This record gives sequence, C-alpha cells and structure tokens, in this order.
Amino acid sequence: MSPAKQTPRGGAAGDTGVPAAGSAPETDQKFVGTPPGVGAVTLVGMGPGDPGLLTLRAAEVLGRADTVVVARASCHPEILKHCRPDAEVLDTAEGDPGKLTARAAKAGRNVVRLFQGDPGLACALAAEGGALQKAGIPFEVVPGVSAVTGVPGYAGIPLTDARHREVRIIDTSEGGVDWERFSSPEATLVILGAEHTVAEVAKGLMAVGRPASTPAAMTCLGTTTEQETVVSTLQRLAADTKGMEAPAMIIVGDVVTWRDRLSWFENKPLFGWRVLVPRTKEQAASLSEQLRGYGAVPEEVPTISVEPPRTPQQMERAVKGLVTGRYEWVVFTSVNAVKAVREKFSDYGLDARAFAGLKVAAVGEQTAQALVEFGVQPDLVPSGQQSSEGLVEVWPPYDEDLDPINRVLLPRADIATDTLIAGLTDLGWECEDVTAYRTVRAAPPPAPIREAIKGGGFDAVLFTSSSTVKNLIGIAGKPHNVTVIACIGPQTAKTAEERGLRVDVVCDRPSVSALAEALAEFGARRRAAQVEAGDPLRKPSQMRRGARRRK
Repeated sequence: MSPAKQTPRGGAAGDTGVPAAGSAPETDQKFVGTPPGVGAVTLVGMGPGDPGLLTLRAAEVLGRADTVVVARASCHPEILKHCRPDAEVLDTAEGDPGKLTARAAKAGRNVVRLFQGDPGLACALAAEGGALQKAGIPFEVVPGVSAVTGVPGYAGIPLTDARHREVRIIDTSEGGVDWERFSSPEATLVILGAEHTVAEVAKGLMAVGRPASTPAAMTCLGTTTEQETVVSTLQRLAADTKGMEAPAMIIVGDVVTWRDRLSWFENKPLFGWRVLVPRTKEQAASLSEQLRGYGAVPEEVPTISVEPPRTPQQMERAVKGLVTGRYEWVVFTSVNAVKAVREKFSDYGLDARAFAGLKVAAVGEQTAQALVEFGVQPDLVPSGQQSSEGLVEVWPPYDEDLDPINRVLLPRADIATDTLIAGLTDLGWECEDVTAYRTVRAAPPPAPIREAIKGGGFDAVLFTSSSTVKNLIGIAGKPHNVTVIACIGPQTAKTAEERGLRVDVVCDRPSVSALAEALAEFGARRRAAQVEAGDPLRKPSQMRRGARRRK
C-alpha cells in the first residue's frame, strides 16, 4: 500500500488515511496558491480527550507533519504517536499559537495546528485562521469530534429525542450572558466554560423562568477515564457539583433523564482503575487493550529483562539440527522462546518453512498465537491447564513404530524448571534443553511508580506468574493493602500469599485474557455491591487513608 495522496482541496478518492509501513512521508505537499518557500498549514481538531476519537484524516495529516503546534497539557500522548519521530512539537504554552504556526509555515515546514475538540466550536479557528489568511498563508481545516457532542455521548445523555428537537450552545467563559434568550423549556442547553460559575448559571436560568426542578447534569474531564458525571436539578446543581474539576460541561433539559438508561462509559466494570501490568509493553499489548475495553488505565512495568544467552553456540547447533531433521518435536513454552528462535532464523535467512516435517507444541494461548504470527500452526496445545504439567498430560508416549525420531527440542529460558523434561522422559522421549534466552530482573521503575505501588496509587495489580510476584516486590516493593491483587493461577496466588499479599482474584484458567476477564468480573461485583448498599462509587485507590475525594 502506498501513502495516500492529498488533493489540493479535500481528501483524495479512495484515500485510506494509513501510510504504508516504512514509506517515505510526504512532507512537501502544497495547497493551491501557496507562495514559494511557504509550507502547508492544516488546522486539525483532535477531539475532546479520548485519543480513539481522532479522525482518520487527522491521523493522516499528523503523519506528514514537520511541525505540530498544540497545547501539550490537553493533548493525550497517544495522539502525538501518529507523528513522525523527527517531527517538531511546539507547545502553545511557550508562545502565541498563531505566531508559532505562521513562523513554521514561512520556514517552509508542513504544519499541523491541533485544537481541542473541533476547531470551529469554542476554539480559535476564527482568530488563527483569519491571521493566516491575512498573512497570505493558505490552510485547510480538518474537523474533529466536538466536546459538545462527544462529552454528552460518553455521559449517556442524548441532546435530542422525540420530544426535544432544539439544542442551544452557550459559551459563558466571557460572562455577560443574556439568559432571557434561553428561557424556553423545550430547548436543551449545552453550557461551556461555567466550571467556576455554576451557581450564577443556575440562578440566571431560574430567574428567567426555568423551573428549579429542571434536570441538569455536569460532566467533568469528559471522554477520559477520569470522567465524572453528576445528575441533579437547577436548584441543587451548584451544591452537588462542588469540587468537580475542569474542564466541565453543563447540560440542562429533560434529556438528562435518559442517563439512567444510556450511561455506558462510566458503568464499565473497571472504569478509571489504574492497573499495573508487570510485563513489557510488547508482551502486554493485547492484555492492555483488553483492560482498556473494561475502562481501565493499564500501566506496563517490566519485572524481567530478556537477554541473549551468554554462549550462542548451543542455539546455533539446535537450529542446524532443526533444519537437518535431528528432532521429531519442538516445544515452545513462552512467547520469548518463539521470538528467540525467530530472530535466530532471521540471522540464517530461514523462515517458517524450516519447520516442515516437524511437530510443534506450544504452552499457552499467547505462545500459540506468536507461532501463528510466525507462520507456524502448532500441532499440540493443552486444552486444559496451560502449563508444562498440562502439556505432559496430553503428550503422546513415544512409539518406535510410529515415531522415527524420539528427540524433542526445548528452546527455553535459562531458569526453566525440570517438570516438562521429567514428564517427557517418563513418556520415552529424549529432550534437548537449549538456553534460547536469559531472564534477569529488570531495573527498578521510576520513583513515582514505586511510590504509587507502595502507597496505594494503583487500583489493581495483575500477576501473571510467580516470578512476576517476586520480581515486582524485589524492584518496587509490596503493593498497598487497598490494591486488588489478581493472580493467573493457584501457584502464583500461593507465592503472593507467602509474601504477605491478600489475593482477591484467581482466574479459572491460566491465560492473561482470562485473568483480565476475572478482574473485570470482580470490579463489576464490587460496583454492584456499592450501588446496592447506597455507598459512593469509589475505586480501590480512593479507599486508602488520605485519598482525594470530591466533597
């Protein structure tokens, strides 16, 4: 796939918006009428907070940008990952954004100016676009998801329904609102910039005839995992929302009553939970994505570091033997083992075809998936206990009439246990245990992470093996007693308990996906119990002494 081409105005027909991997970025594109030596400027909306709301068009132009001008404090880091590594990012906190944009464009750079939400709604499109036009710098606009529609959508409040067809948007940030114009009870009001003047807004609306019992809601930090929505009435809104953070939005009207039925985002089982995943980003990618689907904020903290074997000759002989037919079976016990063999294959110019005629076994769903991505379909994966013991239970005994070779290759970590070898030997097989990689304890995480672990800043920790328990405690300390401890199986739970941890969740099958699901079920039960008891909805981290609570 080649990079999508940009036409002078608007998008190209058939534009995918996704540049090909490794392709050269198109940074020299011009709009019609651009003076010589002047770069292109694109004014882009990045949505109200959730990086998943960035449009395909916005991601495309970010990938071509030489310079990005943005208020970094309000920009999710995931959004800037669409930029090239060499792109320049200018923070609007360091200067006038219009001047920063114009200066970069006049230097011949392809510039993207990012706005919160949509550039044309409660943003500076008029001022900055007008300044660019006056300076003779052509520009384009890429609309974004506006907070006016995005935040109510995430709060579960439709702005219109069968009985209410009119929506009126009020920006109160400059004051001086004529509330008489908004007295009609038929119109839904979306009020911006009123975080610190809630009482004045409510009084103004009631003074022009809006009933004190009119449903009203306020949502702060909308579309993010810190979102909070309070449903009240005009009369009670100021008191009920005291202490809520900015940015916030007020919605006034009967449509607010839909929230009881349509709230979906804040009702996720792990909504806003900060979950520590003691794995590398590469290992934790699918697990973290699953946790985000449950509303959590995963944070990967590696507890081990994977390094090559000290002496590579053993692996080199094993790969040679694999190609020349020395083995009947190859057993992969981890994703790291698959990666080590794959890298060695690459060194020798080999690919998955070298496994032709071999039988391949895998321990665990993730290991099997890594093999499939390599181009190898495993012949044997334990369906029950996904461990060395589980593999031995389903492994066929050696039969000299059916098996021409009785040798099994095990490319593993240097600290692997002997359980698998003992089991296969008892079944008549000869095992060659080869060190494919070494595992060493990772360096301690940064001080803020260590403090959060010990101080109760995390809501939950997922332990995927006994070694992750030992290593995390070794490099960062013991998790706080309010933190929910979730373990992948009984052995991991036993290790955690031996080190003084209270284990809250043990999944019924040893897979990281099942572990995340079990934690989500725990979170859903905990939330339901709080609702039934009439207690405030609190995350585990908010239960520790001294945790900040909204009054």
